[in-house]
Amino acid sequence: MTRALSTPPVIASGLLGGSPQPTLPTTGGLLLRPWEEADVPAFLSAYQDEEIRRWHTRRPAIEPQVREWFDAYRQDWKHERGGHWAITRDGVEVIGRIALRGLDFDDGTASAAYWVLPAARGAGVASLSLMALTTWALDEIGFHRLELDHSTRNPASCRVATKSGYLLEGTKRSAAVHDDGRHDMHLHAGVRGD
Repeated sequence: MTRALSTPPVIASGLLGGSPQPTLPTTGGLLLRPWEEADVPAFLSAYQDEEIRRWHTRRPAIEPQVREWFDAYRQDWKHERGGHWAITRDGVEVIGRIALRGLDFDDGTASAAYWVLPAARGAGVASLSLMALTTWALDEIGFHRLELDHSTRNPASCRVATKSGYLLEGTKRSAAVHDDGRHDMHLHAGVRGD
């Protein structure tokens, strides 16, 4: 269904999908790049980590599922629904994942999500990656607002969000199902001009 807007879209359709997904440099030798076939084992292995499993209920079980996810990621970019990046050291070693999902070009909004492998935790990898992605999305692409949510039982993710400039806006009660039941979720947002 075509929506009749009384205002022009914040971002013009075709801005992302008509170009290859970019790589995004960060400080500290990190590079965000699209997922590659060679990343399949590292991606699957990440979902064996207890902390990643604790906070992510959608997870692949076998390598063919990871390949399906990577294909869906490419389709998300092509159809301007989302962008999914591997967080890497110098473009090679995968140490995490970051994504923008639910792209809404009419309102200029999207949602961020991330995880980091155990060996890279506590070194600022998630916050450096989130800041780079946020700067690109707000300043280069023209999004107005980026949101992220996390379980109120996940203080590490809360620290990443606030360190990256995402203000805590409130608590969504009983908003997500995790393996151990329903969780309240903190809602954070970064807005252009914050």
